[in-house]
Amino acid sequence: MTLLPAERDAAEPNGLADVRGHQRPRVYTAPEFASSSGQEAIELAAVAGLMLDDWQQFALHVGLGERPDGSWSAFEIAVNVARQNGKGGIIEARELAGLFLFGERLILHSAHEFKTAKEAFLRIVALITNTDSLRKRVKAVRRTTGEEAIELLTGQRLRFLARSGGSGRGFTGNTNIFDEDMILGDDAMGALMPTMAAVQDPQVWYLGSAGIGSPSQQLARLRRRALAAMESGVPDPALAYLEWSIAPHVRECPPDCTAHDDPLSPLSVAKANPALGYRLTMEHTERERLTMSPEIFARERLGVGDYPADGEDNWRVIEEDTWRALADGTSSPADPVAFAVDTTPERTHSAIGVAGANGDALHVEVTDHRPGTGWVTGRLMELVEKWAPCAVAIDAGGPAASLIPAVKKELEERGLSDLLIEMKTRQVAGAYGQFYDGVSEQTIVHLDQAPLATALAGADTRPVGEGQAWARRGVSVDISPLVAVTHAAWAHRERADVEPEGAPNLW
Repeated sequence: MTLLPAERDAAEPNGLADVRGHQRPRVYTAPEFASSSGQEAIELAAVAGLMLDDWQQFALHVGLGERPDGSWSAFEIAVNVARQNGKGGIIEARELAGLFLFGERLILHSAHEFKTAKEAFLRIVALITNTDSLRKRVKAVRRTTGEEAIELLTGQRLRFLARSGGSGRGFTGNTNIFDEDMILGDDAMGALMPTMAAVQDPQVWYLGSAGIGSPSQQLARLRRRALAAMESGVPDPALAYLEWSIAPHVRECPPDCTAHDDPLSPLSVAKANPALGYRLTMEHTERERLTMSPEIFARERLGVGDYPADGEDNWRVIEEDTWRALADGTSSPADPVAFAVDTTPERTHSAIGVAGANGDALHVEVTDHRPGTGWVTGRLMELVEKWAPCAVAIDAGGPAASLIPAVKKELEERGLSDLLIEMKTRQVAGAYGQFYDGVSEQTIVHLDQAPLATALAGADTRPVGEGQAWARRGVSVDISPLVAVTHAAWAHRERADVEPEGAPNLW
């Protein structure tokens, strides 16, 4: 079927200012469809003041394609495009249509970071509240942090979440929208995808930019399916995939492509950025080219991603066999023990770790791991009173630093202010190095707890001065349990003087 007028792709320009972004994706597959609700979604967005570009309209037409029986032709829709091109407009138009046209009972919008989900929430609230015909259908706008939602008088809801291992569990979503899909791993998929099992005719939308390595697990799987469909000439029966990018290798070109694209050419920028000449200027992208390294510019502006192959997205820092070999279900720490606290950057989960000697080895264990931060200080004081530790460590430059004043106050009231170690950057790097060496030299023992194994499976590192530390951002898992035991192990080495008899497990 004819979807839209002829596209306005870049042509031979008279000058850089005349270059226009390609309105159709380089990498593309979609199931056949008999009709589309895309035009209805586009028109509703226009009523709300959201005017969509040609390429955004194309994505909606394809993504909202329908079979002859009226069901969605694509179960999964992925839009992979460089930043600042306008993918947010596609999300907003889809959410407006789901709420006001399709009658979807629950739409779940998730992002890797809470601030991204919050910003998306504020944008769509503005679109709705500034449109009389939509605002009058709203029952409530919930603005409580972590509970952001829009609810209609007829019961439809749109909820906003920051992704974590548990976010979304317990909900039954008609549509899942994964923003920032270049940071999307198995934990988030395991929490959110089963919510759709009992839903008739659900949809999943993935939107983001080029892959960034290990965190891009799910995006890499979708992309492999799209490339396989293009190579075979047979559309994927359940996936609509649209990617604006250049072809860095001949093997990634579409069937009619015979050579890779020149990353220095303005036409390559146009191929990867459909908003060029509309929302983006060539002058700005050329400034980016001068400022960024060639590799970063290729990823952020030309769509050249790093997509992990199956099997290489897990256990990048410490091998699974190495970690599992150190497990001992009967292990326990001896007095004195040391505790440490960590929190995720999004503040969705916190963990308390403990370390104590076990013979010649060092026992590490996750004492507690729960959502939020409000429970941490009280639980930590219970542990302090019960176990009389030699130290309590918190990274003064990390997300858990906000807990330091409350912990310090409680320790001072107990006459234990000397217990607290506010870790500096060099100490955080030293803690990582000690933990890594301990695993390599087989001087660490653990209980094979799931929170630790999950964190290690998806963990990566970041540079800190001349050393390294666990990377908090750019990973798809909650690493707070791993950071907590790493810092507890360091604190124990710093403060413990004696190694008495073993104490019971704290887990």
